[in-house]
Amino acid sequence: MPRYSYRARDPRGQLVEGQVEAGDRAAAIQLIEQKRCVPFKIEADGGGTKPTASPRTNGAAKPTSDSPSTALAIREASLAPTARPATALVPVVPAAPGGVKISHGQRLFFTEQLAYLLPAGMTLDEALGILVKRLKQPALQRLTAGLHRSLVDGRSFSQALRDYPRIFSSLYVNLVMAGEASGALSDILGRLVKHLGSMKQLRDRVQQALIYPAFLVVAGIGLITLFITVMVPQLNAFFQNTGGTTLPLATRVLIGVNEVFVRYWWLGVAAGFAAFALFRMLTSSPAGRLAWDRMRLGVPALGSVVRYSFYAQFARTMGTLLQNGVTLLRTMELLEDMSGNTYLRACMSRARAALVDGASLSGALGREQVFPELYLDMMAVGEQSGRFAETMQMVADVYERELDGRIKIATAIIPPIIVVIIAVLVGAVVFSIISAVFSVTNSIQVRSSF
Repeated sequence: MPRYSYRARDPRGQLVEGQVEAGDRAAAIQLIEQKRCVPFKIEADGGGTKPTASPRTNGAAKPTSDSPSTALAIREASLAPTARPATALVPVVPAAPGGVKISHGQRLFFTEQLAYLLPAGMTLDEALGILVKRLKQPALQRLTAGLHRSLVDGRSFSQALRDYPRIFSSLYVNLVMAGEASGALSDILGRLVKHLGSMKQLRDRVQQALIYPAFLVVAGIGLITLFITVMVPQLNAFFQNTGGTTLPLATRVLIGVNEVFVRYWWLGVAAGFAAFALFRMLTSSPAGRLAWDRMRLGVPALGSVVRYSFYAQFARTMGTLLQNGVTLLRTMELLEDMSGNTYLRACMSRARAALVDGASLSGALGREQVFPELYLDMMAVGEQSGRFAETMQMVADVYERELDGRIKIATAIIPPIIVVIIAVLVGAVVFSIISAVFSVTNSIQVRSSF
């Protein structure tokens, strides 16, 4: 039976070396992972039979040829290297830790590809080497090259991820660390793919709900600006040429607005910058930021979308972390970091302190009056049944459906309100112009009759 020499990291993060006997590379990697170690380099001894890589499944998602996003992983899995060092696959690509920026979709793609390569009989070192060679996006290539270089230098994968805090959150790094400690990194990456995918869908739904209202606002402002800056001056010149006509009040007000707009536009721009600077100054203080973040949660229509988005994300993330062996207190710490809202972060901090004092999570969160009663009831049922992680995943499903409903309501209410406001403003402008035209026409007819 072939003998394989390997280098790996044990659950304590220490580098270990050894040898195993197995029928092929995939079986050798599986034996190493059974020792709760994460292999990053494995080679067949010279005297053994040249092995071939055979696909294996270890709980991660199984790639299919019908998925275009997994085509890369499938091609490379079928060509898994055997005794060839992974460093030979890596071109020289400069990578500066922390200086790489990628989108949420690219981060999901990177995690997805890595999750498909590891169960295909590759070590982490080899999988990163293949991704550096095959990924076409420059940012992703630099990121992967930096991670691979750190791995070759003897660091663990979770330590390498910490060099890119703007890309990999504390939640991501802690899940990878848990996978390294348990020897089930491929399983953890597979669950991370599902988690990141659901979070991306959630974020996309919220963003899509705000696109149409934002377009209406921009279009309305542009239309009103066009009326005031282009049409009103031309009409004003026409009215002055007619002479002797008293214009209606609405027209005089419109002309006055135009004169103020033309003469003092710089004052409006300065006032806008001053208001923005004042807002930034107020929200930069802890008390001001807390008040602003709390007020955002109460904004009609949009506030409910923000709240239900947080409910769904909180439940989904907590269920994922607990299912991967992260403790409840550590989970609450990570949820504080990902909330993105000072008021919610303060509530999570107080709830975590109550947990330390022996309170249940549902009781601690109930005192903060942030979550709905149904949410807390479902959470309490999960605590009593002993299946809390699974219950939180069910809660996430429920509130993601609720979020879809809230988004539909927001998208149904906000556009008509904006349209009505724009219609009133444009109608006032048109009314002032038409009334002035009728007034001038009547004056001309009266003068011509004499």
